[in-house]
Amino acid sequence: QVQLVESGGGLVQAGVSLRLSCAASGRTFSTYTMAWFRQAPGKEREFVSGISRSGSSTVYADSVKGRFTISRDNAKNTVYLQMNSLKPEDTAVYYCAARLFSVSRTVDHYDYWGQGTQVTVSS
Repeated sequence: QVQLVESGGGLVQAGVSLRLSCAASGRTFSTYTMAWFRQAPGKEREFVSGISRSGSSTVYADSVKGRFTISRDNAKNTVYLQMNSLKPEDTAVYYCAARLFSVSRTVDHYDYWGQGTQVTVSS
C-alpha cells in the first residue's frame, strides 16, 4: 500500500499560479498510476488529471486542459500539479490518488487517497 500527503494549497487571487505536491511513502512509487481529483462545495468529486507510471502519458479534464500540468518525479516519490491562470471555479479541495492499473477518470477505481489540500481562488 501507499500513504499520500498533499501540500501547496492556499488562498490566492484569480490569475495567479500554484503548484500542488503529493508525497508518497515507500519505495514502490513508480508502480502506481497517480491522479488528482477535486471536490467543490455541493459538488461530486471530479477528475482533474492523471499520469502513468513512467510519466509518459498524461490525461486532463477539459476544464483544466491548457492551464494545469501534471508531472511526477519517481526519484522523489512525488507527483505535482502545476496550476496556472487560476479561476474562482477552480476553488475546491484537491486530492491525490493512486492505483496499480492504468489512468482512469473514475473515483472508485483508485485505492489510495491523500487527506486533501484546500485551494481557494478569489475574484
